[in-house]
Amino acid sequence: MKNFTLSFLFLSLFLGFYASCGSSKENTQTENPRLPNIVIIFTDDQGYQDLGCFGSPDILTPNIDRMAKEGARFTNFYTAQPVCSASRSALLTGNYPSRIGIQGALFPRAKIGLNPNEITIAEMLKPQGYATACFGKWHLGDHPDFLPTKQGFDEYFGLPYSNDMWPLHPENATHKFIPLPLLDGDSVVQYIEDQSQLTTWYTEHAVDFINRKKDQPFFLYVPHSMPHVPLYVSDKFKGKSERGLYGDVIMEIDWSVGQILQALKDNNLDENTLVIFTSDNGPWLNYGRHSGTALPLREGKGTTLEGGVREPTVMRWPGKIPAGQEISKPGMTIDILPTLAGLTGAELPQHPIDGKDIWPIISGDEHAQNPHEAYFFYYNQNELHAVLSGDGRWKLYLPHKYRSLNGREGSDDGLPIPYEMNEMGLELYDLDNDISETKNVAADHPEIVTQMQQHAEAARAELGDKLTSRTGTGVRPVGEQVW
Repeated sequence: MKNFTLSFLFLSLFLGFYASCGSSKENTQTENPRLPNIVIIFTDDQGYQDLGCFGSPDILTPNIDRMAKEGARFTNFYTAQPVCSASRSALLTGNYPSRIGIQGALFPRAKIGLNPNEITIAEMLKPQGYATACFGKWHLGDHPDFLPTKQGFDEYFGLPYSNDMWPLHPENATHKFIPLPLLDGDSVVQYIEDQSQLTTWYTEHAVDFINRKKDQPFFLYVPHSMPHVPLYVSDKFKGKSERGLYGDVIMEIDWSVGQILQALKDNNLDENTLVIFTSDNGPWLNYGRHSGTALPLREGKGTTLEGGVREPTVMRWPGKIPAGQEISKPGMTIDILPTLAGLTGAELPQHPIDGKDIWPIISGDEHAQNPHEAYFFYYNQNELHAVLSGDGRWKLYLPHKYRSLNGREGSDDGLPIPYEMNEMGLELYDLDNDISETKNVAADHPEIVTQMQQHAEAARAELGDKLTSRTGTGVRPVGEQVW
């Protein structure tokens, strides 16, 4: 007994010393030896200004605002691509979508999907003893071999792709929707036309999962189908917002966040859980009043301008993320996987990934610097559109075409109006002093342009670039299956 006691004391002292060391991986555990729970809430097509804590004048989001007060609001947090499937692949694998062959938005019965050889956050955490679940929109391939249960998730409930993906899309001027498959695990449990209960169902599954898995570390991924069109909301929030149906939908998502936070509190998990709230891309502006707003940012979904890729992001972990912070240092969804590896001691994938551990930034270290020299924004079929400096100040756009409403406003009937195509030249913006990207300062800073072009060349060599007919040497094969 005496030897056991001394051994236990020595082990405790060693762990305490280990936890006090400087790297993010070593800072994983301090007083509580249990590994942290991870919750990622990922909305669809939400605008930068569509939260109270990000300046919405007419949408109430008290639960997410409370998250920001009790944690941190990240004002320069990015998605890797301004479109559904690509952005999700980046979040879950820590890779630029171009590296792993996921471009755009995958349609039903697609012959491609996330390659099973890629390592998701769920697969990375499972060897650490994590329970894993995904409740919501998947959209990384709906073939049975590409579903969440084949990518490290113990449980899945949700839609396999976007909630508008039926043969008769609204631009065909019809509201007659084809029923969508709702999956539980790998099986379709029903086909739904009325989507008004989706947010509630996802939330109920999330809360139940927390209640059931409270005694072991867990990773909970809640990728909401909303506020992607068509907009649906339950009776709980119908007609509640000054912003109309879109605002009602955001209020219900905020309610969902509140339910998840309450479940954590009820199970005494608050102080051992990192909760991340962000979006997959900016608002789908040509849907008018059925879309959000990215103000003061320029443009929205489907462009690599700031309104398409800078996302409203809030993170909360009491005692680890100082309360009430506004963090302006940049980060991207590709950084979440390696950051979680550092926090949990999980082994990183053996193949190259693009993200880096940014826990020092997330935790509010005032001396922390972003570890990237640059971030890269691709769109369409592997077109390199923009480069962002690692400090987040400079953004260089490379010549390409982009879509815009050019000042026109969409309608309020849920049907889209057509975009126009604009030409973008070689343009440089100082985001520190011009967040709305109104003044091209390339002529004033030729040395910055040259430096950013060198970063672009490095990306083309590694990831390719269709606009300059380059094939990347670091690109891995996408998953392929025949139906």
